[in-house]
Amino acid sequence: MGLAVLWIIIYNFILFPFFFVLIIFLSFFSKKIREGVYGRLNSKKIINEFISKSKNKDIYWFHAASLGEYEQIKPVLSALKEVEPDSLFVLSFFSPSGFNFVEDEDVDCKIYLPFDFRWTVKNYLKRLKPRKLILAGYDVWPNLIWAAKELNIHTVLFAARFSNRSAKSYPIIKMFYRNIYNSFSAIYTISDADNQQLKFIIGEKYLPILRTLGNPRYDQVKLKSDKFTNERTRSVLQRPKRLILGSMHHEDERRLASSIFNLISDSTDVSLIWAPHTPSNKNISRIETLLIRNDIPYQKLGEKNIEELKTKVVIVDSVGRLSQLYWHGQIAYIGGGFSSGVHNVMEPAIARLPVFFGPKYDNFHEAEELINKEGGFSIDSGEELHIQVASLFDNKDKFLNSSYSATNVIHDNLGSSTRIVRSLVHD
Repeated sequence: MGLAVLWIIIYNFILFPFFFVLIIFLSFFSKKIREGVYGRLNSKKIINEFISKSKNKDIYWFHAASLGEYEQIKPVLSALKEVEPDSLFVLSFFSPSGFNFVEDEDVDCKIYLPFDFRWTVKNYLKRLKPRKLILAGYDVWPNLIWAAKELNIHTVLFAARFSNRSAKSYPIIKMFYRNIYNSFSAIYTISDADNQQLKFIIGEKYLPILRTLGNPRYDQVKLKSDKFTNERTRSVLQRPKRLILGSMHHEDERRLASSIFNLISDSTDVSLIWAPHTPSNKNISRIETLLIRNDIPYQKLGEKNIEELKTKVVIVDSVGRLSQLYWHGQIAYIGGGFSSGVHNVMEPAIARLPVFFGPKYDNFHEAEELINKEGGFSIDSGEELHIQVASLFDNKDKFLNSSYSATNVIHDNLGSSTRIVRSLVHD
C-alpha cells in the first residue's frame, strides 16, 4: 500500500469522522455551528438552481474560511471578473461569519463548503465542473483537493503562509501535508520565507507551480480606504484622542479591561471605541456590565454617526462599521492575540493608526511587518498596553513616526492581486 493511499484511509476513516461527530455534537450547544450545519444542507439546492441557469459557462470556484479570508479573495475575484466577464463565480464559506455578512455583486452563487466527505465534495465538483478551484489562506480540505486532482480540475492556493514553528514541520504531520500540498496545481505564497518553508514540507520533488506573489488583502484594505477621502486628508492629530478596540475577544477583555479603564480615567481627553469580534446581545451586555461596574459613561453606536456621540466609551453593536471607525481615532488595539490569533491589523494601519495586539501573531505576516517597521507593537499584559499607549499619546514625534510607519507597510505591499490574477490566467 502506497503512503498516499494510507493517508487517504487515515483521514477518511479516522480523522474526518471524528471531526464530523464533534461538529454535530457541538451544534447542540452553539447557534453558530448549528447554522453552519443547516446551511450545508441547503447548499445543494442552491447549487442545483445555479447550475440550471449557468448555460454551460466557465465557472471559477473561490473558497474562503470566513470573512477575513474573503478580504483576500475580493480583489482577486473582482480583477479576474474583469478579465473573464463571461464566466461565473462561485464563492463558498466554511463559517457563518463569512456567509452571512458578504454580499458581493461579482459573486454569482454563494454557498457553504460541503462537509469534506469524499463522495460529497466529488459530487459538488462533478456538478459545478469548475475551470479552476481557488482557495485563500489556510482553509485546505484534503478530500476536496484530492477529488479535484482526480477529476483534473486545476487547483490553486494563494496568500499561503507557512511558519517554521507550525505543527506542519513535525515529521509525521509533515508527511500528511506533503501529500495534500503536492495535490495542488499551483501554490502562491505571501513571502519568500513562506515559499522556502513550503518546499521543506512538500519535498524537493514537488509537483505544483510555486510562486511568491504577496498578500492581496493589502490591496483590498487600500481599496476600501479610498472611500474615506475626507478622513484621509485630515491629519491624524486632528482626530479625537481615542483608542479603538477592534475585534475584541473575551480573553482580551479579561487581560486588558482594568488597565484600559485606568488609561481613560487618568486622561480626561482620552476616549474609547469598543468593538467586540462578535457583537451578539450576550457580548454587548457583558461589556455594558463592565462599564457600569466601573462607573464609566457609554453609549451604543447603533446606526448613529460616531461624531454625534459625546461620551467616554462607544460600544459598536453591529457588523460592518469598524473599518470606517478607525478613521475617527488615533491608536488601535486589535483583539485575538491572546486566544486564536490576531485579527485584521491592516484596516487600522491604512487609517494611520499605530496598532497594538497580543502575543499570538506568528502566522500573521502583516503583524510581523508592522512590528519590524515600528508601526505595530505586541504586548503581553494590560499594564504594558497602558504604558505604551500613554507614551504615544504624550509624545507627538514618536506617535507620528509610528503612524506613518503603519501606513507605509500597506503601501509597500500593494500589487499582489494583479500578480495573482496574471498567474491564475497563465498557469
